Amino acid sequence: MCTLHVPLLAILVSVALCQYYDYDYPPVSVLGPSGPNCHQECDCPVTFPSAMYCDSRKLKVVPVVPTGIKYLYLQNNQIEEIKAGVFDNVTAGLRWLVLDNNQITNGKIEKGTIDKLTALEKLFFSYNNLTEPIIPPSKSLDELKMMHNKLNKFPSGLLSDKENLTFISLQHNQLTSEAIAGAFKGSKKLMSLDVSHNKLKKLPAGVPSSLEILYADYNDIEGVGTGYLNKLPKLQYLRISHNKLVDSGIPSGVFNVSTLVELDLSFNKLKSIPEIHEQLEQLYLQANEINKIDLSSFCKYIGPSNYSHLKHLRLDANNVTSSNFPIDYSQCLRQNPDIMFE
Repeated sequence: MCTLHVPLLAILVSVALCQYYDYDYPPVSVLGPSGPNCHQECDCPVTFPSAMYCDSRKLKVVPVVPTGIKYLYLQNNQIEEIKAGVFDNVTAGLRWLVLDNNQITNGKIEKGTIDKLTALEKLFFSYNNLTEPIIPPSKSLDELKMMHNKLNKFPSGLLSDKENLTFISLQHNQLTSEAIAGAFKGSKKLMSLDVSHNKLKKLPAGVPSSLEILYADYNDIEGVGTGYLNKLPKLQYLRISHNKLVDSGIPSGVFNVSTLVELDLSFNKLKSIPEIHEQLEQLYLQANEINKIDLSSFCKYIGPSNYSHLKHLRLDANNVTSSNFPIDYSQCLRQNPDIMFE
């Protein structure tokens, strides 16, 4: 969580940089009185005139946004619709739009609203009732969060010109593998994609090679396609916990890639430990059905410079104990990792 400090300059910088889900800005009273160019139901502090705070006001509709506003906070209201014209004064200036925790549906978003925002950088639209994503025309969009909606489709091509998009969070929706096929093409700078808590049967296809973080926990994934990770040369963090992974769905060496730092395969149905690269540092395998330990899973070769760099290994809630490790395991697991069996 970002921490806000005085003097005033630090407060303003923190307001601009804090993660949206914290809404960690000081009370409007701290920032001073509201300026004259503001909607009557909101606050636009004279010390931070480019922000309009309309959060937690029991609003039913989005108010008309005055000229000069770049950061608009509308979270925690009862907004059901967005009427045409409310953004006409800021179509080329609005940078942040926070609409979390409202009651907005696709049918209640009129044309001439979000579809006119050409400079938007962050769109936070979580905890609403959307069935498909609402994407602004802005090529500057770098963060898109639509968690906890009812998304069941994500048409291909919506992000085709979003070359600056870096973070996408779509967890807790109703997306299937077919629904997101080709959805992320065009996002050449995408670093983080979270599609956990959906209805995927396989890892998302067509994700850009720039991806560094992929979370797909709590889906119905049974396997990983051969060579899937080879198409993601920068991937460092992969989580596929709480799925339906079985040994037959894990091709030989599919996780044996040098870039991975963390791999979470916990709460699945694996009976053996898949082959990993010696550079992997964190491996989570708890709550599977593992009944054997083969050192070749960690070290294909053992030598002066060939050994596992594992620092943390979880094997609890499986059918193995420390006695299942070969006596000479220390030659492979030379970093003396923290291994959990209970």
